[in-house]
Amino acid sequence: MSTYLRALAPWVGTFQLLLAIYKQNIASSWTPAIQNYKETVIMSDESNGNLIKDKLVQLRCHFTWNLLIEDVEVSDLENRVFDEILCLDTKYNVAIYNLLAYVKHLKGQNEEALESLKKAEDLIQQEHANQSDLRSLVTWGNYAWLYYHMGRLADARMYLDKVENTCKEFASPYCYRMECPEMDCEEGWALLKCGGKNYEQAKACFEKALKVDPENPEFSTGYAITSYRLNSFNKVTETTEASCLQALKEAIRLNPENAYIKVLLALKLQDMGQEAEGEKYTEEALTSESSQTYVFRYAAKFYRRKGSVDKALPLLRKALQATPNSVFVHHQIAICYKTQMIQIKKATNWQPRGRDKEEVHRLLQLAIAELEKTLQLKPTNEMAHVELADMYAENGDPTRAEEMFQKALRLEVCNPHLQQEIYYRYGQFQEYQKSSEADAITYHLKAVMLTEESSSPRDKSMRSLERLAQKKLRRNASDIRSLSILGFVHKLKGEMNEALECYERALRLSAELRTLWDMIDGR
Repeated sequence: MSTYLRALAPWVGTFQLLLAIYKQNIASSWTPAIQNYKETVIMSDESNGNLIKDKLVQLRCHFTWNLLIEDVEVSDLENRVFDEILCLDTKYNVAIYNLLAYVKHLKGQNEEALESLKKAEDLIQQEHANQSDLRSLVTWGNYAWLYYHMGRLADARMYLDKVENTCKEFASPYCYRMECPEMDCEEGWALLKCGGKNYEQAKACFEKALKVDPENPEFSTGYAITSYRLNSFNKVTETTEASCLQALKEAIRLNPENAYIKVLLALKLQDMGQEAEGEKYTEEALTSESSQTYVFRYAAKFYRRKGSVDKALPLLRKALQATPNSVFVHHQIAICYKTQMIQIKKATNWQPRGRDKEEVHRLLQLAIAELEKTLQLKPTNEMAHVELADMYAENGDPTRAEEMFQKALRLEVCNPHLQQEIYYRYGQFQEYQKSSEADAITYHLKAVMLTEESSSPRDKSMRSLERLAQKKLRRNASDIRSLSILGFVHKLKGEMNEALECYERALRLSAELRTLWDMIDGR
């Protein structure tokens, strides 16, 4: 053997060289194939992802319902969802856990979102075991979308298959969606929870569900709450008030133990001037142990509006213990402090002294603290901005008041009457804090011209415009702009003769002014 190896020794270098060349050729010939394989795999994954996305968009779930939520509102929405889970006694918990999963996803907490969906699944088995597949469609849709966003395409496909099989079982004309009142209802709850921009769409969902099953307690409850919120959000007419009142009464007929609906009915009766009847429902709701925290909140609002702040504040403090991050509760407490402050001022002819003055200052600081907390929790709360601006002005800090008003003016306000309130308050601030009648007139005009419909802030701005115009005319009877504004106000009030008189005077003065300038120019 040694002789054989010695004979091969001269050839070792040649063999090594040939081996190296062979390896290089093999590698170069395989490299394109390996690369092509990798690209094929990537393209296959992308293709699968696109195919899955095409199916996902057909689902009915929180990811496809076009829920209008601003980024800065997500934390407040999460707090309100938690409050509902902890404090609202309801038979409809599946929907709230599905919404919580979506909120967790928006915050980038996908693992927590999966946990919420698991809770929703467990509740479906407990509450709807006889129709679990149908009731699971929204949850499965959320699972599919969530896994897709997490890059777990196989899991997403598994839940798409579950939806598809159920759609086949119930003979749906669609592969990945079902038209049924239960899904309309859950969509309605999600939209309702996500704020005012979604209320109209929420109402349409509950209406659609009720057409199929008009005696369903859940559908009726959702429709009643949405009608109440829309009445608070939009312009109220006799027709819409009557419709809302009927919806609340119908919900109570189908849910006689629901104390939360009773206290909303009480507030609506108060709106309609039937406060004594409303108080009966409030007292009845307070004797119930159902949804106590929510009952405390709205009963407090009822008593505050009645003028019984001493009854309202203890209820709000109880509610705050259970829901310390409630924007609604902090805001209502602030309004109570403001109301107490005004009561003292009125009692002292707006000149509090000694202990009264100290108490006014204390209440002012408490109101400011509650409003600041409100905005910390929900930076888009329009009225909290305005209320805080007023409190800063009251506290002798016009600079901070101006900053707060500017923030309010920059907010995207979808409720025209709320926008009018902001303009009215800022007009008052310009007149009384900045001593600028011109700017006050500008913002009162904005409030009046925003809509042609009557509203409380529009009417208040009209009165302010009339007062300011008359005040300026007393100083200068030839003020053409003030005459024009006064004529405009008379026209809006339907006082056509007075309007015509103001416009004619303004035109005469305008002609005289032009003649005067022509004479000056002629010289």
